[in-house]
Amino acid sequence: MSRFGIPFECFSPDIDESAVVSEAPIDLVTRLATEKAQSVSKSNRRAVVIGSDQVALFKGRIIGKPGNHEAATQQLSSFSGQVVEFLTAVSVQCLDRDFTELHIDTTRVHFRVLEAAEIERYLQAEQAYDCAGAFKAESLGIVLFERISSEDPTALIGLPLIHTAAMLRRAGLQLP
Repeated sequence: MSRFGIPFECFSPDIDESAVVSEAPIDLVTRLATEKAQSVSKSNRRAVVIGSDQVALFKGRIIGKPGNHEAATQQLSSFSGQVVEFLTAVSVQCLDRDFTELHIDTTRVHFRVLEAAEIERYLQAEQAYDCAGAFKAESLGIVLFERISSEDPTALIGLPLIHTAAMLRRAGLQLP
């Protein structure tokens, strides 16, 4: 957000982020991004509020944060030569302006064929145990990829800034 050159504050929304039984991944990210924005908007009616959520999918199943070295190694090993998909939903709302808009970005990360030794070297250099997929694309994790396919290259790190900027302008904010 600081890249936009406008003042902002961060709030932690008070919502349950658990998936509903049989909820499709796209429905999950859409619901969570919307509920996050709604939760913060209720006590900040004049503010333009952004809510965002992201899930990672491998072979159609949601993958979580590995949490430890062993699980991170397993995740990265299974991604070798494969594609991991990230769904990122962004909801922009302003109650006073009766504005609400939603965007969903799909990013596909195409992994190179990875050898066990390079996975180990990567995880020793960058313990990405708190990141879905066990990598940080904004830093050293980029070396694990063959390519990234996305309309918005910033979506992979959590917020598709191109689409977010467009929604903020439509909500009435002036961006440089």
